[in-house]
Amino acid sequence: MTHFDTFAFGIYPYIAMAVLFLGSWVRYDREQYTWKTSSSQLLEKKQLRKGSYAFHIGVIAILMGHGVGLLTPPEVWHLVGIDAPTKQLIAMGVGGFFGLICLYGLVTLLLRRLNNPRVRATSSTMDIAILWLLLAQLLLGLGSIFVSAGHLDGHEMLKLMAWAQNTVTFNSTAAVVAISDVHWIFKAHIFLGMTLFVVFPFSRLVHMFSVPLQYIRRPHQIVRQRSSR
Repeated sequence: MTHFDTFAFGIYPYIAMAVLFLGSWVRYDREQYTWKTSSSQLLEKKQLRKGSYAFHIGVIAILMGHGVGLLTPPEVWHLVGIDAPTKQLIAMGVGGFFGLICLYGLVTLLLRRLNNPRVRATSSTMDIAILWLLLAQLLLGLGSIFVSAGHLDGHEMLKLMAWAQNTVTFNSTAAVVAISDVHWIFKAHIFLGMTLFVVFPFSRLVHMFSVPLQYIRRPHQIVRQRSSR
């Protein structure tokens, strides 16, 4: 366990989460007019539709998988008859499938933003930077599948689960000990994930906190047809 491990995986996650929640709170409170995705649909629709659907399907599945996979205690998995090696295979298969879907969508969106002159002209530095960061994070995640394929005993996955669960229960010492000797690609994936939390309040990603669920129960809009005279 090094000093870098102590900072990166024992201290930095709390800094990142504090910036995520406090930064988002301040932005929503003081700059609500910037709380949007700044859609460029009017400038180009075809590539946006192809990339956006694939990216959102993939990233939602990946986030849900990470949440359930990392934060569910091993005892619960054993209770339903899933041991560590089996869970690792499931994570590799499902994560790889939705990761490739997300990769297709993300690359489509990135190329659209870089190569379409109209979209590029309306893009901020953060708009482009966040796509590159997401691409790097996704490639690290997909790359970790090949590393996991080299040891299918689930042992390293259990260490990642221990890190996540000890982090959310504020047991940082146990979290650092659990992750100290895992493969570097997992450490890079986690560190970049925390960095995405840091930049989250300053990017268009804040729209994730504003999913319009109220539309589901909103009364239907009545549109009356103009009667002919």
